[in-house]
Amino acid sequence: MSNQNPVFIPGPTNIPDRLRLAMQVQTQDHRAPDFVNTLAPVLEGTKKVFGSASGQIITFPASGTGGWEAAVTNTLSPGDTVLVARYGMFSHRWIDLCQRHGLDVRIIECAWGSGAPADQFAKALAADTAHQIRAVLVTHNETATGVRSDISAVRKAMDASDHPAMLFVDCVSSLASMPFAFDDWGVDIAVSGSQKGFMLATGMAILCVSPKALAAIETAKLPRTFFDFKDMMNANASGGFPYTPPLQLIYGMRESLNMLFEEGLDNVYARHTRLAEGVRKATAAWGLDLVAQSPELYSDTVSAIYVPEGFDSNALTDHAFNAYGVSFGVGLGEMNGKAFRIGHLGSLTDVMVLSGLATIEMAMADLNYPIDLGSGVSAAQEYFRSGRTTPMKTAA
Repeated sequence: MSNQNPVFIPGPTNIPDRLRLAMQVQTQDHRAPDFVNTLAPVLEGTKKVFGSASGQIITFPASGTGGWEAAVTNTLSPGDTVLVARYGMFSHRWIDLCQRHGLDVRIIECAWGSGAPADQFAKALAADTAHQIRAVLVTHNETATGVRSDISAVRKAMDASDHPAMLFVDCVSSLASMPFAFDDWGVDIAVSGSQKGFMLATGMAILCVSPKALAAIETAKLPRTFFDFKDMMNANASGGFPYTPPLQLIYGMRESLNMLFEEGLDNVYARHTRLAEGVRKATAAWGLDLVAQSPELYSDTVSAIYVPEGFDSNALTDHAFNAYGVSFGVGLGEMNGKAFRIGHLGSLTDVMVLSGLATIEMAMADLNYPIDLGSGVSAAQEYFRSGRTTPMKTAA
């Protein structure tokens, strides 16, 4: 029965029955004339979630990492310079990907728990008078540390130096859960995936690409075949795919968009803020600290929480799984053994989050953590009750 418990990892997220059923479709001909009626609305609807009117939606059968590779290989050439800050596991992995592709990666080292350093980006860009830097890479929501960075501040830093570099943003664990403003923030490529805010199975990399980034394809010399933007766009224009598409995920994406729009994107974002704040209230009641260094950095999709000195966060998450059949996020990279993560994104409600808080509390009590059993749950309950006059309605 434990497989009926929700997961509290930062993704893949819980899949609502409505979406599981939408993906249970029989094989269909993706080269049939009517496939365009399925694909085109999905691409158009996804633009609204990115907050873009001018961007081009491009999808690939892949996870978010495939989206990173597509962004880099379609717009850059061997030896090109990119600027990126390392402040968590996923910014680190993006650095590794760029280095493997032979790019000149200029790295700004930051403390884990901090966000994208707009001021340091500004200095680096102002010093780059020859405009060697071709792209600035930023992780919007650092899943390893529970940190949300200010993308608009990074764009302002770029504009202040009148630098022509492109802005690439990883929004894998933020899109469809927190506001994203592709056009307003001046993003050139945003990379996401199907398995987090969209509440689907893993397997679809989802990108929004600006006209400026599309123009960069003409001079980019990094090799690409499977991840070729042009091949995908040309096929999509006639309602097709350059190879076999992830048909079940496309049907699931169509229904996911229906769910998000039925709930209303503003309501989706408010729900995530509410769930996150409930978790933060519980964390404070336990006497534990978030990895995120300050409130403006707090993520609304995942909270990374330090365990007390002398305790092992991996032992805690293992015990929660083995004893109670519930998964929580382990500490990644520098957080390994030091912090656990509570994912609170996708198909979740107040009641479901309370079950997760109760479970991790029991696990901590079992392992003799210095907490009072029920303290975190009670704090979250009081917060969730505050101002509540009617049951929360969600499409999830």
